[in-house]
Amino acid sequence: MKHVIALDVGGTGMKAALVAADGTLLHEARRATGRERGPDAVVETIQDFAAELLDIGRERFGRPASAAGIAVPGIVDAERGIAVYAANLGWRDVPMRALLGSRLGGIPVALGHDVRTGGLAEGRIGAGRDADRFLFVPLGTGIAGAIGIAGRIEAGAHGYAGEIGHIVVRPGGPACGCGQHGCLETLASAAAVSRAWASACGDPEADAADCAEAVASGDARAREVWLAAVGALADGLVTAITLLDPGTLIIGGGLAEAGETLFTPLRTAVEERVTFQRLPHIVPAALGDTAGCLGAGLLAWDLLATEVPA
Repeated sequence: MKHVIALDVGGTGMKAALVAADGTLLHEARRATGRERGPDAVVETIQDFAAELLDIGRERFGRPASAAGIAVPGIVDAERGIAVYAANLGWRDVPMRALLGSRLGGIPVALGHDVRTGGLAEGRIGAGRDADRFLFVPLGTGIAGAIGIAGRIEAGAHGYAGEIGHIVVRPGGPACGCGQHGCLETLASAAAVSRAWASACGDPEADAADCAEAVASGDARAREVWLAAVGALADGLVTAITLLDPGTLIIGGGLAEAGETLFTPLRTAVEERVTFQRLPHIVPAALGDTAGCLGAGLLAWDLLATEVPA
């Protein structure tokens, strides 16, 4: 059976799969990233993991994988196949496509940015599959975005498109790692809600999920923290809506797991803020933490589709 290798590399864990042409996951596996061992060891682990998948595919399906796709965090030069920089993994200018291609016997390899790759999957086979224009925004430790246009993801002129988490929504607000103050991700990410709720309730171990539960149970302090985050998020999203005019707005990541505790006030807040803009459909992501791996598989199949036969 013809298949491809898909790898989704995160700060703490890696997800991998063998993916058939129709998107079926033929084999799935997970492994710790092991970033505490340093960037060179992480790159070696990625190569070893991919090589194991190549062997599994050959044994189970009588042929090696036809291509591989890999999604990584940080700054990515997909065109040149280079993982330029990832703060949480410590690497710089890793020629990921060339390294993997060599380790996998010369099969073609596609490299993508983790959020944009997840957005590709959500757009084609997930919550945005009927949308010609969409914006995918995962709310996790940080906030990023993927701009979907006619079945592809817009990377921008320099590979930075979609960085909605660094829209300043509260000038003079909390300091952000990017060097600005009041960025959206300092106020509305899952990490930001965790910090605010831990401070408000006095429990340093409390997190965003605890805050959502407290909101659902009617806790006034939790509601104040939650609505402050929702308001900041709505401000950032309306800026994006004004610029991009998406038909569908897909919200994913850990914070979206709160369900209607998030989506009901968020839809209201966005609607209150728009004037001339058309409201997009605001929906939860459909693929969960498999989006990046599924997207990596799509990158690999897309690569094969564009190759010119010898």
